[in-house]
Amino acid sequence: MSLSPPVPLRIPGLDRRLKLRLHDERDRFVSRRIREEGIWEPFETSLVLASLSPGAVFVDVGANIGYFTVLAADRVGDSGGVFAFEPDPENFFLLQANLNLNGVQRQVEAVRAALSDEEGEGGLYLSEDNLGDHQIYSAGEVRERIPVPLVKGGEYLQDRVERLDLLKVDTQGSEYRVMSGLMPLLRGLPLPPRILIELTPLSLQQAGSSGRALIELLATLSQPFWIVDHIEHRLVASSEAELARWCDDVGAVAGDRGFMNILVGSEVNLA
Repeated sequence: MSLSPPVPLRIPGLDRRLKLRLHDERDRFVSRRIREEGIWEPFETSLVLASLSPGAVFVDVGANIGYFTVLAADRVGDSGGVFAFEPDPENFFLLQANLNLNGVQRQVEAVRAALSDEEGEGGLYLSEDNLGDHQIYSAGEVRERIPVPLVKGGEYLQDRVERLDLLKVDTQGSEYRVMSGLMPLLRGLPLPPRILIELTPLSLQQAGSSGRALIELLATLSQPFWIVDHIEHRLVASSEAELARWCDDVGAVAGDRGFMNILVGSEVNLA
């Protein structure tokens, strides 16, 4: 796989200039947006940066080409740590290239695997035009399937982390299985981390779970829920009941691809 020229990131509040190597024009989403605007998901970016400081620990599940991984590694510094999980070989190649490009490879343990609630081998179904939309399940579409290793996140991280400040999960519908595998670790930590996670009822259903099941699982951590309003750039307080009802409503409409990002944990100070 050839490497494209680096594209500088244009993100307010960065201490130094960072840049990324991107996919070519095949990827009409993450790489295209970064190439055109120098940033991906601006409000989520501000939440990640505000949640981390030198010495913090960040886990990036569904790391893609390393956008959030690189930002986090730069923010936590040599005294912190980042764990990045990405199963797709092309994304993982760029992830590693971007760590080296920005000189943060020592802070990051990058793992080419998909997190799940079981160990073994799974299949990754590849999207042709959205290289961040690969899925660990078949949704009935015609997609190339490649074998990928499955890892239980809690077991992998158990002896590697003593603290966890922020967990980001964006896995195109397998979030329930990811969180199930992480729960033993999260429940045993001295302080609960913030969790930034995508909530897409249709994808969760296609993967064999549901939006309600994911919300009920997250609620066992006894932390507040926030809706990430990326239009108004604000956190909106929510609840287990409200989010579960929303998932039921969206899931009841055939083909409804409604989604949102939510934050579980203490409110982020963005001042």
